[in-house]
Amino acid sequence: MSDAWLERLPPLIPQPGETRRALVARTLREAAARGLVPEGTRLPGHRRLAEALGVSRNTLVDALEQLQAEGYVRAQGRSGTVIAAPPLGAAAPRPATLPLSRWAQRALSGQVEEAGGPFAVDFRVGQPVPELYPERAWTQALARRAADLPAHEDAGSLGPLATRRALAAHLNAERGAQVTPDMVMLTGGTQSALDALARVFLEPGRVAAVEDPTYPGARAALAATGAEVVPVPVDPHGLQPGGLPARATLAYVTPGCQYPTAAPLGAARRQALIAWARGAGAFILEDDYAADLHHTGRPPAALQGLAPEQVILLGSFSKSLAPVTRSGFLVAPPEVLRVLAATRPLTDRFPGRLDALALADVLGSGAYSRHLRRAHEVIARRHGVLRAALAAALPGWHPAPATAGLHLYLPLPPGWTEAEVLARAARNGVGLSPVGPLAQGPHPPALLLGFAHLPEGALRDGAARLAAALGGGPGRG
Repeated sequence: MSDAWLERLPPLIPQPGETRRALVARTLREAAARGLVPEGTRLPGHRRLAEALGVSRNTLVDALEQLQAEGYVRAQGRSGTVIAAPPLGAAAPRPATLPLSRWAQRALSGQVEEAGGPFAVDFRVGQPVPELYPERAWTQALARRAADLPAHEDAGSLGPLATRRALAAHLNAERGAQVTPDMVMLTGGTQSALDALARVFLEPGRVAAVEDPTYPGARAALAATGAEVVPVPVDPHGLQPGGLPARATLAYVTPGCQYPTAAPLGAARRQALIAWARGAGAFILEDDYAADLHHTGRPPAALQGLAPEQVILLGSFSKSLAPVTRSGFLVAPPEVLRVLAATRPLTDRFPGRLDALALADVLGSGAYSRHLRRAHEVIARRHGVLRAALAAALPGWHPAPATAGLHLYLPLPPGWTEAEVLARAARNGVGLSPVGPLAQGPHPPALLLGFAHLPEGALRDGAARLAAALGGGPGRG
């Protein structure tokens, strides 16, 4: 091999953590793939090539053995080693658009993004509240379980039995549910549960119903399957059962605390919803997202307790316990769980045995209940501070009181649009969340103000900034 041939080799530039053997193998592989060393070229002897590359003979031999296993070179006994792989053809031009599946296109069309920031006071929803997490109890439970983790049984597709027992006991005692451990599946959160249920029950030609407005992740997961998603109007008393479609496979609802309006669903409407589901042969997907964040009195009992054969209960500890755990659950009739357990390995795995077992300890020891009592005091106090600050700064604006959850629902007075309020607030350093992207049909303009993550001084400052931004009335800022 001539020196000119060597000069065409890519330089030996190691990547982080790359060994000399791997570096030589990669360099020769790239040379063959790019045609710098034509197919059939006989390489010089090992000693000469090693000297040319500046590596030891043993390193070169190891690299050539690797390339021979991959088919880039071929040893010919005393005739030496030759390049065996033809160079790759020219890369095809990248298509102007990705060849996405219809599922991906539908999933992307359902995404909701909020722009803007950073803000002096950020009321946008969905922000963590780290100071409310029971860090000590959680880390102690993790340490205890980590010490003897190998001794526990395989979690299977549903999750550890100890955790499912603890969850069943918690839901029966605190949520008025009717749950046995064989009805519980642990999940990575509500979104993963919605995705699994949508894949199992929906397809093009089927119908799903959702509250309108609603949590956008739910609507996106259902719509991605190609099913028709029918919006059902919401008023100050929650979902209007008269708007439910005559036929459906699933209906997604938040009866304990409607998202985003925070309205609880009353007894008569609950009964009407269950009667509709039985008549339509549909499952109700009950997202109990704010049950553990009910900071004014006791929360309404779970709908699942009235019709366990018709309601699939979804829950998550991502807001009330610790977002990093991604701990959630799904409660369903055993025949539904059998299907979910059988199909789960195709798209998902159990979210983590250590976290699940720690969750069982935190629930069973009473640490979670003690944590919630402390968290409720903080949330209720911040809720009261923000409502008082808004009443003083914007007396003509009337946010709906939130008995649960981490945000206020703020209907806009006549003449105001969401876009104008968002823009004027942003110019004055205040971030807000619009309701418009959460709705499919026409809706009264409104905004959401997350409050639980903000200290009391920031809540008062935010109300004052908002009032200053909106001074003069609509169209005059």
